[in-house]
Amino acid sequence: MATLGEKIRKFRQEKGLTLEQLGEMSGASKSYIWELENRNPPRPSAEKISRIAASLGLTAEFLLDEKRESPEASDIDLAFFRKYQEMPIDTKKRLRQILEAWEKPE
Repeated sequence: MATLGEKIRKFRQEKGLTLEQLGEMSGASKSYIWELENRNPPRPSAEKISRIAASLGLTAEFLLDEKRESPEASDIDLAFFRKYQEMPIDTKKRLRQILEAWEKPE
């Protein structure tokens, strides 16, 4: 079983992020990220966990599920879709164009 802190540390390190970088990306402080990774049990807010999960390309649901150590494809897809929903319209349009180009037969 993997705790919230263990998962945050594992995926932060896999992405090559420092505590400070993840903190900046998620709107948290370096010390807050450290506390989540090292305190047992951490007492995070739902908003902070959602931001940290999004910064790691994961979902809060996965991070909080101590029974799962690895995300499933559906977790990664959901995290991407949530990120996509917050993108500017022009960015969404460009991504759709890229997908359409990939779908065209050669």
